[in-house]
Amino acid sequence: MAEAATLPPIAEGLFELGPPPALIGGRERATGRIVFPCPADRERFEPVRLPREGRIWSWTVQRFPPKSPPYAGPVETPFRPFALGYVELPGAVIVESRLDGFAFDELKVGLPCALRLVPFAGRLTYAFGPLDEEEDPK
Repeated sequence: MAEAATLPPIAEGLFELGPPPALIGGRERATGRIVFPCPADRERFEPVRLPREGRIWSWTVQRFPPKSPPYAGPVETPFRPFALGYVELPGAVIVESRLDGFAFDELKVGLPCALRLVPFAGRLTYAFGPLDEEEDPK
């Protein structure tokens, strides 16, 4: 997915291209608590690279187009269902993410997965996919 690396990020500060790519969380200086994404308050939070591998904590399949508003993204014709869920990154945080590269019938709680950067609506964003199919957009 080399062409993906040339796309602008969906939002600044969510991830680093790497290699390897990584999500950027924030560690609260006073407590050590980790959050994602990293808040802009650098006096309270320091940016930290989050683990690239995790496990699916919960998931669902979006089988119908989101309502608009509030959804303001591209409208696919025809709509294609997609998986999304929460991924537990060990020792860090649980992040919400699109799940990319999994067959819907293989999704389950506890399934190992790895960060990948993927194109979406002309921008580069993050998703989690199978460990054996990691993609690096460099």
